[in-house]
Amino acid sequence: MEHKVEENYKISGFFVFFLIHASQVGIGVLTFQTLIFSHTKNDAWISLLLAGISLHIIIWMIYKMLSKPTRDVIDLHCTIFGKHAGNFISLLLVFYFLIFSLAVFRGYIEVIQVWMFPTINTWSIALVFLLIIYYIVTGGFRVITGFCFFAVVSSSFLSVLLYFNAKHGYVQNLLPILNHPVGEIVLSSKFAIGVLFIGFETLLIYFPFLHSTGSSAKWAHSALVFTNIKYLALTVVTLMYFSQGLLEHTYWPVLVMIKALEFPLFSRFEFIFLSVWLIIVLPAIFLSLWSCTRIVKRVTGLKPTLSLPFIVTLMFFSTLLLDDRMKIEKFGRIVAELGIYFVFGYIPLLFVLFYLKSFRSR
Repeated sequence: MEHKVEENYKISGFFVFFLIHASQVGIGVLTFQTLIFSHTKNDAWISLLLAGISLHIIIWMIYKMLSKPTRDVIDLHCTIFGKHAGNFISLLLVFYFLIFSLAVFRGYIEVIQVWMFPTINTWSIALVFLLIIYYIVTGGFRVITGFCFFAVVSSSFLSVLLYFNAKHGYVQNLLPILNHPVGEIVLSSKFAIGVLFIGFETLLIYFPFLHSTGSSAKWAHSALVFTNIKYLALTVVTLMYFSQGLLEHTYWPVLVMIKALEFPLFSRFEFIFLSVWLIIVLPAIFLSLWSCTRIVKRVTGLKPTLSLPFIVTLMFFSTLLLDDRMKIEKFGRIVAELGIYFVFGYIPLLFVLFYLKSFRSR
């Protein structure tokens, strides 16, 4: 039942580090502090830490389900639910990955329109970006992996900029610690996962493309640790830099901090920051759209050269429907909520069903 991937299409298990990290660092980084701060204030960093730790359990579940024998979630669905029901459930994942990529895509365009080009038409910038996306995704999984590598390097370089904001922060803003009930901290962790950490689920699709899947688990967990460290550092600097009252009414705290930076050769450094951020945002879209084409090919036999143009066209017109701030924000919240249910609801359910099936077949 398992679909074998040819060796020349596989990548080293080491690159799962870049794939997972690149799929998690995206547009949510620019605004997540305000969302989690609204519940836990100066304890927001604790919620973020709990969110990152909890995801290690999900990664462990994925590796347990898919490692022996090596397969993807499509094979797993067929094993648990049967061929026809399994394929139907797999096709539902196309919708999930599509709306996730749309949320990231439209969110970035909104930032560009607000901060850089207020008069630009949505359709024009969407068309240019989608042509780039189409070109990279048609290159295949190995090309996408290479782009993820450069995205991680770029995001790590930009993280150094936090040092300049930290110098103007106040450590007192982090105090007192543990000043909120456990329920509020957990609720804030839920928002953190939905906005920041979802995206790594594409591992369910590209898992068979990894060499030495068993040994790659350490790189998957390392990616989560690295992501969590970055988010923790960014959260702490943000809490130090902004007063509580100001942060509550700041929608893009990271861009506000970047705008405050002054360099001799650049008067509007946030323009450069946002331009480079495109490299960091794109991998999550690449992986999601590639996963859509992969599922369609595995279930229906339709080649990506036929399915991808349709998917990209659907994204284009869907982007035009999200034509104001309220719609974009509401859509983003729905996708984040759906991502939470998928990660902490469906994946554990699949894990339980998988082990019940394995136990009965012995």
